[in-house]
Amino acid sequence: MTFEALKPQVETIVSNPNNTVDTALLKICELLEANITYYNWVGFYFKNGDKNELKLGPYVGEPTDHTIIPFGKGICGQVAVSNENFVVPDVAAQDNYIACSITVKAEIVIPIFVNGENMGQIDIDSNTADPFTTEDERFLEFVCEKVSGML
Repeated sequence: MTFEALKPQVETIVSNPNNTVDTALLKICELLEANITYYNWVGFYFKNGDKNELKLGPYVGEPTDHTIIPFGKGICGQVAVSNENFVVPDVAAQDNYIACSITVKAEIVIPIFVNGENMGQIDIDSNTADPFTTEDERFLEFVCEKVSGML
């Protein structure tokens, strides 16, 4: 399914008044993982209160031990500090990478801004080497923008 075809489905999920935030986030994870073949783990991390750390939110994929990530650590922690997209074509080439699974080859992390503040991010792992394109970035920025409206 194309990114353009997925956009209205994302909008439907976030605008459904019967969905709690966590339910909507989980449904977005399920939608992306089911429809984009190289999205093998899809999840959200959010700033953990006033602490300089991220806390795992809804996700789909293999279970992870990384439920808390300090700012600056790993790809997610770096995005929490830089406030910028981070596309990793080859995780083995990253010094500051937290391995969630030996099958992961690439990762993309896009921050979620609420009123200009980085409140969290969507994190996607792929078992395919170098699968992410500019189209993935633009689509995931769209997803994060829609999610920010719920927070």
